[in-house]
Amino acid sequence: MATVIYDGHCNLCIGSVSFLSRHARPGTLTFEANPAAGQRTVVVLDGGREYRKSDASLHLLRYLRMPWPLLGFVRWVPRPLRDGVYDVVAANRYRWFGRREQLCQIPSDVGGEVGQGAGRIGEGRVASEVQQ
Repeated sequence: MATVIYDGHCNLCIGSVSFLSRHARPGTLTFEANPAAGQRTVVVLDGGREYRKSDASLHLLRYLRMPWPLLGFVRWVPRPLRDGVYDVVAANRYRWFGRREQLCQIPSDVGGEVGQGAGRIGEGRVASEVQQ
């Protein structure tokens, strides 16, 4: 099971987690809102590995129901180009999609489990250290 750590103040991030919750195979993803505003990238913890930026987004495709895993072909695009696009969107996400002042936890009734990954964040780091 993979844990998705997201910016709980970012409307784009919250919408993405909601999408993942609806389209993931049951029991494959947990979600943890980072209480520190301004997290710069989504972080996926899975099998002792940490994925960030476009690698995190592409890694999550394996947990979605068809047809979404077919987008995995994007992995062939060189990482610097993928991450460059990711960085532009990340830098402008509050301006383009808005920001919530209150931390938004995705309700568990949308499919995924919320807060179940908290123990995994504590493995040598705290959630607020997941900033880059």
